[in-house]
Amino acid sequence: MFFLDISLGSITIPFKEVYTSLTGGQASKTTWEYIIINYRLPKAITAVLVGVGLAISGLLMQTLFRNPLAGPDVLGLSSGAILAVAIVILGAGFLPTFLNSVLLSPYIIVLASTLGSIAVLMLVLLVAQKLRNTMAILIVGLMFGSFTSAIVGVLTYFSSAEQLQKFTFWSLGSLGSLSWTSIAILAFCVGFGLLLSASSIKPLNALLLGENYAKSMGLNYKKARLVIIFATSILAGSITAFAGPIAFIGLAVPHIAKLTFQTSNHAVLYWSTFFYGGIIMLFCDIASQLPGLETTLPINAITSIIGAPVVVYLLMRKRNFQ
Repeated sequence: MFFLDISLGSITIPFKEVYTSLTGGQASKTTWEYIIINYRLPKAITAVLVGVGLAISGLLMQTLFRNPLAGPDVLGLSSGAILAVAIVILGAGFLPTFLNSVLLSPYIIVLASTLGSIAVLMLVLLVAQKLRNTMAILIVGLMFGSFTSAIVGVLTYFSSAEQLQKFTFWSLGSLGSLSWTSIAILAFCVGFGLLLSASSIKPLNALLLGENYAKSMGLNYKKARLVIIFATSILAGSITAFAGPIAFIGLAVPHIAKLTFQTSNHAVLYWSTFFYGGIIMLFCDIASQLPGLETTLPINAITSIIGAPVVVYLLMRKRNFQ
């Protein structure tokens, strides 16, 4: 899927040329070489990082809250990032022109999204320390999401058409606009989050049977919950900051893994979700490029269009799934 994603697009590049270019050789056409190295390779790497990170964070949230509808956005991290970016993009019109151009630079938008996610993370960790009930944390995240939507709605009402267009484009997500420096930062954040989540495989298995059972097995429940929340926050927050809010992957990929392997053992689910996340995100990226055409569709729309029917179909086939 990785090679196929690099090969297909408005210009189809043969597999042999892709392989030659990626293994240190030189493609037979200079334009192909430029497209592969400077555009398609960074985008494919970003797709893998985004797919893996969101899928694993969705698995963590569904297990922690024991809720099949939980996803990486239930903690409100995406909402925090969206609010911060909305303030920057939609609020820029109230500032002088020279400040307006500075605020709308890609790095400022990434910084705003990161700070928004971090602010919500601090709030969630504070709530997690104060509240013993895990479901209460879920409710706090959902309420913050509603609060954020209201603020964004007010900003939208007073914004110009140009500002609304810029904010809409950001909210649709993008995999192809990152520099190598940004990809390196994203890879570090996602890698750190994956290491934390991998260390939680045994606690996740214990949490399947509830808080009391996990404690009876000697699990430090409070510590395990904080590690899981922190890992999810790093994964979802960094991805939203660099690629925008991307739907479906975090919610649906864990279900696809569970339905395929028919197990609740996280030693299996972790790695199956890991690979499914990368594969499905690459497939969605290929579909969004409409191979052979010059038009490119928003990645956020493709993930939902492709993903929702697949999950419904799998659930209909496996009626005994729990």
